Amino acid sequence: MTPFARSLPMMLYRTLDAVMPAFRAVFARFDLTEPQWRVLRVLWERDGTPVVELAGVTLIPAPSLVGVLDRLQRAGLVERRPSSRDRRQVHVHLTAHGRALEKRVRPLVDAAYARLEDALAPGEWRALYDALDRVCAGGADAPPAKVARAGAPVRRAAAFRGRAS
Repeated sequence: MTPFARSLPMMLYRTLDAVMPAFRAVFARFDLTEPQWRVLRVLWERDGTPVVELAGVTLIPAPSLVGVLDRLQRAGLVERRPSSRDRRQVHVHLTAHGRALEKRVRPLVDAAYARLEDALAPGEWRALYDALDRVCAGGADAPPAKVARAGAPVRRAAAFRGRAS
């Protein structure tokens, strides 16, 4: 058995602990929680995402997502609209305020990424992302997968649920 400190789950947790403070500082400046950030981040790429899809892509369980969306809606950042095709489906849309927030947040997030990227060579970053994609897709032998796009199937490992990204 791998030593505890070198186990993959612990290394991933330590990586999150090393990476997230820079992002949490940005979220705090705008009174956002990590789950709220995840929702906004998806909507900035794909406005009007269905609630069910948001839950899968953000790794926020649907019952918890309801509260996250309630708070974002009260803050005037998003609104929920019923689907015109399927009354059972609700889509989440950015408000003008939610879209404007992206312009204020993005430069700070980009700067946080730039500081992190200084730690590795560009080829190492690509290799890291490729390896993580393969692990998320089901194993090191799996072909590279695109798991981060909205609507992509997401495999969740129970050990990592609830962690921010």
